[in-house]
Amino acid sequence: MASLRKAVLVTRRTRIEELVARFHTIAQAKFYVEHLGADFSDYELEHANYVAARQTVERTLQNRCTVQLLDRAFLPSYLFAPDDIVVALGQDGLVANTIKYLDGQPLIGINPDSKRFDGILLPFMPEDLQRIMDQVLADQRPFKTVTMAKATLSDGQSLHAVNDLFIGPKSHTSARYEIELGGQREMQSSSGLIVSTGLGSTAWMKSIVTGSMGVAAAFLKGPSTKRYKPIPWDAPYLQFAVREPFPSIASQAELVFGRVDTRHPLLLRSFMPENGVIFSDGMENDFLQFNSGMNATITLAERAGRLIH
Repeated sequence: MASLRKAVLVTRRTRIEELVARFHTIAQAKFYVEHLGADFSDYELEHANYVAARQTVERTLQNRCTVQLLDRAFLPSYLFAPDDIVVALGQDGLVANTIKYLDGQPLIGINPDSKRFDGILLPFMPEDLQRIMDQVLADQRPFKTVTMAKATLSDGQSLHAVNDLFIGPKSHTSARYEIELGGQREMQSSSGLIVSTGLGSTAWMKSIVTGSMGVAAAFLKGPSTKRYKPIPWDAPYLQFAVREPFPSIASQAELVFGRVDTRHPLLLRSFMPENGVIFSDGMENDFLQFNSGMNATITLAERAGRLIH
């Protein structure tokens, strides 16, 4: 007997579907790809595997509950019901982007092609879903809590992040802002800031810190004795790092890395006349404007993700 609960299946376009949307036909898409010297058969294989996985997942869900199909493009405007069960059919980025719009609903990450995707956030294959869904419907499946970040502007706008927030210039220019944490305050000029969650600590933040440590070790002509360690997904704090801080008469570069929690939010005030932005999880088209006079408060989100494992 099917459950009265609804399952929302979040999908993404394959590369072929993206190309057809751009060039109208598969023939035109194939001509474009092969004209660039790429192998179109790889696009076809990826598409076939994804479609097969989507059909298996959809059939499994339809046998158990009502199903709503949702393309990733509509995530920002979709209203999830409190008791929805959400299934994201990979890649990893789709899982991260989906969690951002949830408020405690369980999320199941499905890997459509294990030979193509590592699937850190995709622990299950399509054929696993039957067993997993039965356990989720019976509230018998464990989950991991995923801490989220939140940026709130002085005009009331807000933005959540599952991996990280970027605060800085929209183009390759210097960001100018005032930064404050725990009573320490500075005027800074930099390439912007990254504020990372535990989930995001294996991504952009890792790149920034690893690069900085490597530069420091080379500059000091000695090997670094420390290694970067990511933080747990459910850590009750965030980490921030300033990218390429520039010390000058008018700017400082001491407050460049630290921890943010509910007692110690990160406070920022923009001095960028234009092109200042805040975006999350690499989604540059979904941003808040952060220009002169605007204040931003960065802290833990009041809600957390629930990733089934």
